Amino acid sequence: TQVTLAVTAWMVSLVSSSSSLADTLPDIKNEDFIKDCVRIHNKLRSEVNPTASNMLYLTWDPVLAQIAKSWARNCQFAHNGQLKPPYRLHPNFTSLGENLWTGSLSIFSVSSAITGWYNEVKYYDFKTRKCDRVCGHYTQVVWADSYKVGCAVQFCPRVAGFDTLHNGAHFICNYGPAGNFPTWPYKKGSTCSACSSDDNCLDNLCTNPKRDKVTGYYSVVFPDWLIFPRNRYLSLFLIVSPLILLLSIIIIILVKYPHLVLK
Repeated sequence: TQVTLAVTAWMVSLVSSSSSLADTLPDIKNEDFIKDCVRIHNKLRSEVNPTASNMLYLTWDPVLAQIAKSWARNCQFAHNGQLKPPYRLHPNFTSLGENLWTGSLSIFSVSSAITGWYNEVKYYDFKTRKCDRVCGHYTQVVWADSYKVGCAVQFCPRVAGFDTLHNGAHFICNYGPAGNFPTWPYKKGSTCSACSSDDNCLDNLCTNPKRDKVTGYYSVVFPDWLIFPRNRYLSLFLIVSPLILLLSIIIIILVKYPHLVLK
């Protein structure tokens, strides 16, 4: 009986500890999380060197965040293969950009993740567009034509492709429209000098109320993986709960009717 109780308690604690760790990470509707994602992106975009003449101001997009969240739940250190044609996950963009960050819960913050992507600038030569190492995260962060962003962070006990990590944070940002085409990420020049005629200049970035407005989010038919995203905690619960129920029944029988099983 004591062994059965110990096993049951351990299994319950395993599920509850995973849930408590997941609760430490913000949801895609968390206002502080949204503000941090937008603010840090725009701060870094406004500080590029050389200065940008056509850098658009990024605003939050709930559908991009939903797409990021659904893909993050798969806990794979790999890009979503459905962000470009022939797939179309968003009503306003034919292709989407994506940045990934994976690390321990203790070191995760929106600021550290996005800044880490931006810091790839040290490997990028703006004049020649050549990259000594990985630069694609940086160029997407500062891609001038991207004006929508949606991010999500997911707790993952394990991340496929990142096998040394246990109980980590898996952070993804999606961008619309996508960057990283074979050209410069932005036009060099005086800040806001190449903004559209109906744009305003805010913190060295081109803003436009019409472009920045959030519209048309539910007019698209999403693929199955987005409608029915894989939830690892629900899966774990469904696997563990029958065993817990069986063990509970055994314990009740042992406690209330010991004479039936003990000679």
